[in-house]
Amino acid sequence: MPKMGESITEGTIINWLISEGDSFDEGDIILEVATDKVDNEVPAPAAGTLVKTLFQAKDVVPVGEVMAILEVSEETKTSKKHDVIQSTSTSLSTSLGEESQKKKSLKKKRPVTSSVVEMSQPNSFSVSNSNTFFSPLIIKIAKEHHISFEELARIPATGHEGRLRKSDVFQYIEEGRPYKFAQPVAQQDPTAYRIPQLKFDKGKGKVIEMDRMRQMIADHMVYSKHTSPHVTAYVEADLTNMVNWRNANKKAFQEKYGERLTFTPLFVEAVAKAVKDFPNINASVDGNNIIVKDDINIGMATALPSGNLIVPVVKNADTKDLKTLAANVNELAGKARDNKLAGDDIKGSTFTISNVGTFGSVMGTPIINQPEVAILALGIIKKRPEVIETENGDEIAIRSMMYLSLSFDHRVVDGFLGGSFVRRVADYFEQFDTNRKI
Repeated sequence: MPKMGESITEGTIINWLISEGDSFDEGDIILEVATDKVDNEVPAPAAGTLVKTLFQAKDVVPVGEVMAILEVSEETKTSKKHDVIQSTSTSLSTSLGEESQKKKSLKKKRPVTSSVVEMSQPNSFSVSNSNTFFSPLIIKIAKEHHISFEELARIPATGHEGRLRKSDVFQYIEEGRPYKFAQPVAQQDPTAYRIPQLKFDKGKGKVIEMDRMRQMIADHMVYSKHTSPHVTAYVEADLTNMVNWRNANKKAFQEKYGERLTFTPLFVEAVAKAVKDFPNINASVDGNNIIVKDDINIGMATALPSGNLIVPVVKNADTKDLKTLAANVNELAGKARDNKLAGDDIKGSTFTISNVGTFGSVMGTPIINQPEVAILALGIIKKRPEVIETENGDEIAIRSMMYLSLSFDHRVVDGFLGGSFVRRVADYFEQFDTNRKI
């Protein structure tokens, strides 16, 4: 498994493009691999034949793990690549065989003492569990693997008095998280963790299976709601100065720099300035600790052609001028449209904005992009009659107005910080310098 990004530690095999016994040339695409929301193609390191695949589609493989054994063609056997691949493949095959035996033995011996699994019909089951206490270590592991508290409660526990152990969680993950979508059953112990038993008429209609990305988004959103107590603060901003300046300068900007001037880099610029003013909004939670990030990396929620959502990241946004921000934003947006975002393009965000106004929404209540502690939604820019103060007193004028809504994690962000931050963003929007030079 090749390393496809600085912080990428594993990849999921989407599918093999060649079968065992097939030949290929150097550079041919052998398989497709997914890392988070980005799909990558893995080329052949040399010409040869695929002898054996050690992992199949949907398997999660750590970076550096051998995924297949290749036989190098006669033309390249004299190179060092053959010796490296052959020796590595042999040792990995042996270790994989030993690991497989260990897993089989572990599955046979592993007691299941604190859960009840009821089979109702093929491919469906329900689980109840008495897991009620989760240690900080268990919660940390759950966060890393996007496992909700409901799902944790379904995992068979082998610890003292039914406590969930680290080995229980890792074993459950290795088994493919079989209880992830299990339905609840009644629990006899009224003090046990209870999953509400609700039955709904789901109706009849066309059944559309979620694609892999939609499943990941769903899992991430549910996890975020279960992890962070969401509170949303709203303010209104007058963007007339910004709108007029952008309209007057967008043509000259493109002619000078060769970049389209959308509102997004202007928004990113203002948000980055506000984050510098209120650094505690640029944070994440680690147990009982708050990690205030040094870098200000602004994620921008972007819709893909498929309708799914992805969050490319403008790194170190506070250090870049408008020209560079526009170039970054345009490049990332273009990659998103063409499904060419790399793993590093969507990694490392510390604060996220979501321009819901793009879709005509007046305002939104966005879900926090974990492990961040806040996300800002920007509504549609709409012209409205507003009362403004002038030298002649109050007057009614047509102004370009926007609603901003900040969802924040109330565990570590209180109303004062959340409200002050979103108000500061609005102030930067309203106080835009109309005499600014491009």
